Amino acid sequence: MPSTFLSLHYHLIFSTKERMPLIRDPARVHAYLGGVLKHLDGTPLEIGGVKDHVHVLVGLKATHRLADVLRTIKGESSRWIHEELGERKFGWQDGYAAFTVSRSLVGTVRRYIQRQEEHHRKRSFLDELRELLAKHEIEFDDRYLV
Repeated sequence: MPSTFLSLHYHLIFSTKERMPLIRDPARVHAYLGGVLKHLDGTPLEIGGVKDHVHVLVGLKATHRLADVLRTIKGESSRWIHEELGERKFGWQDGYAAFTVSRSLVGTVRRYIQRQEEHHRKRSFLDELRELLAKHEIEFDDRYLV
């Protein structure tokens, strides 16, 4: 086969340190995260969330290393939030959740991310995370979700 063909989509979730509600201007933070991803040559498809966490649906290339992408977008955005938004206490949790998404489910995940505010009126972030981890058959210890 003379070429390589890829469809690599990821649903990324990460929260603020100690899940503090410090994302006071979500639209600007989400736009900034998208800009960082574009700078990394990724394709941000949907970014959303609420005051204590974000969801990112992104297309990446085979040459991207997921851990490096997360480290960069979290580090760059944290620095920007400190400097531009003046939120000195802001920080991201160390970990993250990452799920692969088949092309056929990209639209479903986009709609899920778009409805985060509505979704979190009914269920907590921890309940959401537990459900997603179970759905993807990822073992976890509740002590490390907090």
